[in-house]
Amino acid sequence: MRSAGFQLIDWYEYGEEAFALAKRLDRPILLDIGAIWCHWCHVMDEETYEDPEVAELINKYFVAIKVDMDQRPDIDRWYQTAVSALTGHGGWPLTAFLTPEGKVFSGGTYFPAKTFKLLLPRIAKMYKEQKVALLTQAEQHYQHIVSLEDAQSKAGELSSDLLDVMAEKITEEFDREYGGFGEGAKFPSEAGVEFALWMASVKKDAELHKLTLKTLDAMAEGGLRDHVRGGFFRYAVDREWRVPHFEKMSYVNSGMLRNFVHAYAATGSIVYKEVVEEVLDYVNREASDGRLGGFYASQDADVGRGDDGDYYTWTPAEVDAVLTPIEAKVIKYYYGIESKGEMHHNPAKNVLRISAKPEDVARGLNMPVEEVLSIIDGGRKKLLESRNTPPTPFVDTNKYSAQNGMMISAYLEAYKFLVRDDIRDSALKALDILLASSYKKGEGVFHTYYEGEARIPGFLDDNVQMAMACLDAYEVSGHKFYLEAAEDIMKYCLDNFWDDERGGFFDTARTHGRFVRKPFEDVPTPAANAVAVIVLDRLYYITYEGRYRESSERTLKAYAGSAEESGHFASAYALALAYHINTPPHAVIVGKKDAPDTLRLLRAALGTYRPGKIVTLHDPGEETKLPYPASPDGRAVAYVCVPLGYCAPPTHEETQVEELLKTVGIE
Repeated sequence: MRSAGFQLIDWYEYGEEAFALAKRLDRPILLDIGAIWCHWCHVMDEETYEDPEVAELINKYFVAIKVDMDQRPDIDRWYQTAVSALTGHGGWPLTAFLTPEGKVFSGGTYFPAKTFKLLLPRIAKMYKEQKVALLTQAEQHYQHIVSLEDAQSKAGELSSDLLDVMAEKITEEFDREYGGFGEGAKFPSEAGVEFALWMASVKKDAELHKLTLKTLDAMAEGGLRDHVRGGFFRYAVDREWRVPHFEKMSYVNSGMLRNFVHAYAATGSIVYKEVVEEVLDYVNREASDGRLGGFYASQDADVGRGDDGDYYTWTPAEVDAVLTPIEAKVIKYYYGIESKGEMHHNPAKNVLRISAKPEDVARGLNMPVEEVLSIIDGGRKKLLESRNTPPTPFVDTNKYSAQNGMMISAYLEAYKFLVRDDIRDSALKALDILLASSYKKGEGVFHTYYEGEARIPGFLDDNVQMAMACLDAYEVSGHKFYLEAAEDIMKYCLDNFWDDERGGFFDTARTHGRFVRKPFEDVPTPAANAVAVIVLDRLYYITYEGRYRESSERTLKAYAGSAEESGHFASAYALALAYHINTPPHAVIVGKKDAPDTLRLLRAALGTYRPGKIVTLHDPGEETKLPYPASPDGRAVAYVCVPLGYCAPPTHEETQVEELLKTVGIE
């Protein structure tokens, strides 16, 4: 709305004022949903909505509503579903024509000005002359969308058989040739990779292990990764991961950070560690608030109009202008930079991808491999420096709670395996500023924090991701404030988002929103209901409060009858189910928090790779309900338990803690 303020169109925010006006004027509604990072949204704003004739037609025949999908993901998800069901496709910008009650009767995505000038009068005439039929059609379509939502929440029983069936379905949907899921455009799937890593580690599934590493290698080597600035782009337009859409999203990079951290922990691959460090460098440098703390939402694909990826792509001449001849020769060989690149609007532009191993470059250019590695490192730094001069792609500095929760959790996972205190400190600083500014006890979290103000009541995703971040912070710090905040946030969710009739959670509080949904599939982030289950189960394993277990189980059962049909889009649900029926180990460290022997045991527990493991730190001087006594001799002691099963004998040895966490509960 801020960016469209100078347009001639009388834009309204999505809300009762706009709907009341549409009813009073008896006009259809034109709904535009876009995003600040979206290339084609900028194009439609500039070429279509800034056209005076288009503005005149809209103001004459419609009530116009503009929505930012990042600000109102609930509205976006509902109307994406509605328009996709009507036309067969969705995306941004989303253009929908609505009845005054907000129900869709026509829609599409991008419309150039010439097409829109013909379409708008036709839609207005249809509404005026065929109103009864149109309203009937819109109501029927609305009921169809409701039925689609209902079909996603078929109740069923929980079992290891269901988990096996879901694992088979997800395995089938992997692209065995290029990695990832499907055979079209490739989107990263954080939850899909996490579930596959769990299957490989706990169930010893060799096929999923192989497919997961193929996927990670494809993303690390291909065009999805920004090989110069670090981080990952939103998705690849092709099956081979060669050409991306160049916007960078916080949620994509937190997901990639988590995936590659866990892959590094599972395999010890130095390549995966390098990717992790690059993502951290990118986020620290360009996508976070280094002064106050917190993580920014996104970075544009473009510098300006007509720049369709130019900032991130390279011609051979551009490389030659920055590097010495020998450096340019190595860099072009390594990244596959040729006279004909991949970009349609400028065929000389190349998307960087690793097209040869350093050893192959060394052989091909008859150079020592050590020199090649040094040139690659130095050449990348020179390329980065050459593109640091403004203008650079715009960064959206909104601090969305859900996205910050995901990044905080990913940072804390990186801290566990890289043992870098600066990573932990950045995560806790971000969490502390958001809890201070966007959270109020008994009222959950706000959706976004921008320019010193918390705005928009938080959605389910915001609350459960922040609760998850609080639990992760509790693990690494032992500070009970974080545990108490997680419990309070989940109590708020149960009081305000819970479906009393069928179980599970709605995406908005019951008192908010026109159309509510129960997010079950990962589109594109892990489904909020699945995240809620994981948080509730973790709370149960830590506190032994039975209400958490009851709510998590009822949520899982609410979707058990339809989970298989969703395939890899239900990966987060599959992971939540896996943690629920294959209880992860819980390492309880009892000792004085700052004592060296306590910290050694905590470090050993945190740094052991076992998907889903829980680590808690208890000071003997603190009150607790849990049956883990301090060691009589005052030394720190560790208990490694399966919360619903048994505990191994207590130990004072780090190596024993590591071994128990890797093996306990695995058949």
